[in-house]
Amino acid sequence: MEYDTKKLDRETARTRMENLRAELDMHNHNYYVLNNPTISDKEFDDKMHELQALETAWPEFFDPHSPTQRVGSDLTKNFAQVEHKYPMLSLSNTYSETEVRDWYERVSKGLGGKEFEVVGELKYDGTSISLIYEHGRLVRAVTRGDGVRGDDVTANVKTIRCIPLKLHGNYPDEFEIRGEILMPWAVFEELNREREEQEEPLFANPRNAASGTLKQQNPAIVAERKLDAYLYYVLGENLPADKHYENLKAARQWGFKISDAIRVCHNIEEIMDFINFWDTERKNLPVATDGIVLKVNSLQQQQELGYTAKSPRWAIAYKFQAERAITVLRSVSYQVGRTGAVTPVANLDPVQLSGTIVKRASLHNADIIAGLDLHVGDRVYVEKGGEIIPKITGVEPPANNETRGPKVTFADVCPECGTPLIRYEGEAAHYCPNENGCPPQRIGKIEHFTARKAMNIEGLGSETVTALYKNGLLKDVADIYDLTVPILAQQERLGTKSAQNILDACEKSKQVPFERVLFALGIRFVGETTAKKIAAAFKDIDTLSAAGKEELLAVDEVGERIAESVLNYFSSPENQEIISRLRAKGLKFKTDENERTRTNVLQGKTFVISGTFDLHSREEYKQMIEDNGGKNLSSVSAKTDYILAGHNMGPAKLEKARELGITIIDEQTFLEMIAGNNSEQTRPITTATQPTLFD
Repeated sequence: MEYDTKKLDRETARTRMENLRAELDMHNHNYYVLNNPTISDKEFDDKMHELQALETAWPEFFDPHSPTQRVGSDLTKNFAQVEHKYPMLSLSNTYSETEVRDWYERVSKGLGGKEFEVVGELKYDGTSISLIYEHGRLVRAVTRGDGVRGDDVTANVKTIRCIPLKLHGNYPDEFEIRGEILMPWAVFEELNREREEQEEPLFANPRNAASGTLKQQNPAIVAERKLDAYLYYVLGENLPADKHYENLKAARQWGFKISDAIRVCHNIEEIMDFINFWDTERKNLPVATDGIVLKVNSLQQQQELGYTAKSPRWAIAYKFQAERAITVLRSVSYQVGRTGAVTPVANLDPVQLSGTIVKRASLHNADIIAGLDLHVGDRVYVEKGGEIIPKITGVEPPANNETRGPKVTFADVCPECGTPLIRYEGEAAHYCPNENGCPPQRIGKIEHFTARKAMNIEGLGSETVTALYKNGLLKDVADIYDLTVPILAQQERLGTKSAQNILDACEKSKQVPFERVLFALGIRFVGETTAKKIAAAFKDIDTLSAAGKEELLAVDEVGERIAESVLNYFSSPENQEIISRLRAKGLKFKTDENERTRTNVLQGKTFVISGTFDLHSREEYKQMIEDNGGKNLSSVSAKTDYILAGHNMGPAKLEKARELGITIIDEQTFLEMIAGNNSEQTRPITTATQPTLFD
């Protein structure tokens, strides 16, 4: 929908923007916090698009807390270190009811026998966050870090829809609220499903996924990950009440997402009832939990009880036992991935774990199967522990005289094409070596080729590629460019318009640079970054194809395994034929020197980038360094020639640079260097010449 912003005068536009922001904030709260949307997604999107159009037309009314800012900028940022006003201490953990009772007795004695209440809460399994609000607006979000100082991740946290950017109601002028950033089970499993399809390493559990997402340098990626958050502790000088529970109720009125799973307990029996209830009921929650947190309700009594060196005396965490269930192993099947890796999967009687019904469990590899001594029909213990595919951790011993089913042994041949499997030295996995004849590998290669990070051919998703392969219309990636509208339009769920869109995407893909074409070919072990480095080193496919092992090993990050894989790929006549056909279709098989300015002005120089920048993103500066013959390093060492420093340079890097006498330059100096204006003498900067650099 197009919005004609020119028809509005300045004041009308400002008023409309303010109204839209307030309305969208309300709908965000209804959807993400109250779980009770009052308008359709389309209506919400229409209002958001209108606001975006108005903000573009009237930039003087920009508001950093506008709902439009939640999508995240793609400008890379480093994280500044921020000291916590109140240290973020860890809680003491306990795993038994006896220890909970002992803690309760210690609290009672510490309070001299006075009456006290305990608030029971769920212990969410995510990553801790501290949110600081001033005058009703979010001003800073900081991770736990080492408890004394953490990373400022405000830009990323702003993308989390359930965290309010502006508050409503009667809130303190300044306060801090703490909680947990979480990745819901459904989002986690979808993310790992996508990574599994791309044969990327899976996140071990939602906690790791949430933590890794929160530390992304690109807030736009954080926005895509659909993180959630629950807040559970308010700190400040002028809080509404002396009771922790009352402050949480007030925070809910201000706009925060506060869990309903909170109970004020008046004795140890009520605490135990709360623990026992959630030990079972937590399995139905949409997010991961790993225990119960117990806190003395009165803030005054919390102060009276005080702290140990590591944790508060007024709180404790009761950890649930690792969740597992027992079920029956019915069979073992084998999946073949794009690279030929064969993964055994146990097929089970359905059982509920961590809020989902589990029917399969990963057996990982032949060594795991042998160690478990599995037989079909065994009663097996299954633990989810946050993994996308749960794992079998043990076998229930058979009853006396019980006859066990057939012993499970790892497959000798590929379940798809019958080729004998191989196992590389030092690796746990088995592989099918028939990469050009094994159907899952052929389909996987085509899917990989069309993926967004490769050739980005929209419309040729997994389902369409599989159907075209089964119908004999796609045998390899080169066949993609022989597709026609009539052929595609005949396929199920594809019409003439969709077919034409696919062909248009195929045509557009011919402009994809060489480094991405190389990645798209799907050479085993050659990922996106490695493909980029190889393309930069060899410049074109012919030079790469003729390269020897030593030449390959000379490329940064190319080791024995990658070098051997590249040599094997180009030694295949079928692969050479595919490259020849793709070249004939117009794909780029050499680096286009006109795409970027390339010089040798930084030849032999190494750089470390630190801080945030005004003129370009960190990734852009890294690319400039490589394009001009320099090399990027991730950490400061004696091998570092320069540090390209922006605002909020990391204090550890600054200290190391000073110790080693490394030259620190700003972005203007760097741009002059690569322009040739300052290649002989650099203009170093210090805190004296640029006071804002290390703020």
